[in-house]
Amino acid sequence: QVQLVESGGGLVQPGGSLRLSCVASGSIFSINAMGWYRQALGKRRELVATITPGGSTNYADSVKGRFTISGEYGKNTVYLQMNSLKPEDTAVYYCYYWLGSRTYWGQGTQVTVSS
Repeated sequence: QVQLVESGGGLVQPGGSLRLSCVASGSIFSINAMGWYRQALGKRRELVATITPGGSTNYADSVKGRFTISGEYGKNTVYLQMNSLKPEDTAVYYCYYWLGSRTYWGQGTQVTVSS
């Protein structure tokens, strides 16, 4: 069994920064990719960023140049550095690990960008 625990969400003013962390525990092997999705109230869950063990990254157009994903594989941790935050970034952020043929999800962490 795999468990993911996110942290680092909160309330921040527009233009501010937050760093999300996601720690995985359990049988972590055959990692295909890790990353983050988000879901704003009343909207569909959308991809924010992904990273592969080889270091390839992919970002949603809306966050390119502002967000940076990174992974610390020895600690089974994936990070999302979010800078220049905007009100439209407000959402619940979910991390995921794609292991073998299964995808595992965290419980989500709320990010609210408001003055």
